[in-house]
Amino acid sequence: MLACIFLLGGSVCKGGTAREAEAQQGLEMDSTSQSSSSTAVTEEELTLAVKWSGKEYTVRVCGDDSVGELKRRICEVTNVLPKRQKLLYPKVGSKLADDSVLLSEIPLKPSVKMTMIGTIEDDIILDQVESPEIVDDFELGQEEVVDIKDKEVNKQKLRRRIDQYKIKLRNPCRKGKKLLVLDIDYTLFDHRSTAENPLELMRPYLHEFLTAAYAEYDIMIWSATSMKWVEVKMEQLGVLNNPNYKITALLDHLAMITVQTDSRGIFDCKPLGLIWAQFPEFYSSINTIMFDDLRRNFVMNPQNGLTIRPFRKAHQSRESDQELVKLTGYLLAIAELDDFSWLDHRTWEIFQEDSTKRRRQS
Repeated sequence: MLACIFLLGGSVCKGGTAREAEAQQGLEMDSTSQSSSSTAVTEEELTLAVKWSGKEYTVRVCGDDSVGELKRRICEVTNVLPKRQKLLYPKVGSKLADDSVLLSEIPLKPSVKMTMIGTIEDDIILDQVESPEIVDDFELGQEEVVDIKDKEVNKQKLRRRIDQYKIKLRNPCRKGKKLLVLDIDYTLFDHRSTAENPLELMRPYLHEFLTAAYAEYDIMIWSATSMKWVEVKMEQLGVLNNPNYKITALLDHLAMITVQTDSRGIFDCKPLGLIWAQFPEFYSSINTIMFDDLRRNFVMNPQNGLTIRPFRKAHQSRESDQELVKLTGYLLAIAELDDFSWLDHRTWEIFQEDSTKRRRQS
């Protein structure tokens, strides 16, 4: 039998009746069963009714999702960015103001609608005050080992994200090419400095880098901001319609998932498994590399991530920044390999120097 509890215009469903559940708990006392029971609780699906601007919207989340994830789901149907949202719900105090709180920790009651207050960002400009802000309250040390809690729950989150988020191809995937995934802010562009022309904030040698990489790699751009910001910024920088290379796809913050750790709490990351699951005939862990200035963004796929030096204070560093020139050599050197899985991208500069010496000697 299937017992359902109606909640906020939707339902929470569990397998079996309450009596059957009690009997099952009495029979299964080992740690494996206890873990399964805990997982079942966090897998409960919630269908929530959210009121905003005189309309009512339905969003679907799970108990192991965070408030931040709920805001992303609300953003999907309202286009109000998570950072612009204020969620109101009776008798829950300040819990909805903390993006790291799990929904299973909030006492949601039947037939009570949630209210969201927020405005859509129609005009995105370069001004420092108005540009989307990436919360960067911490960064992982280069040698820091992150203890991700309950990896099975994270796998379930990834499976849900694969079902919910469909990557739209701007250009076809190319057989035999490897995959390069690039962050935007502080990786390709200094998004916090101000300038009359966005090209003044573009990282030096960006187009030369993308042109060289395109010979061996399909290129995807993945930013922790909204899709509108990604599209506008890439258009302003001349990336989307460049005649010398093509961008395969753009991904935004809605493609990210939250993970929980003992040492760093709950934070968002970019799971490459989302891309691999949707294009398995083209990309996998052995032919994918991601550049990001935040190591935590590839915490679920540390073997595939390379931490790029952040490009800040563009007006001062523009003349001296050579990061993309050096990384071009590294990308082309490893493109000759059939398998990236044995590489340690933390030592990419040593690898690139050794590769250059070998070419000179030959």
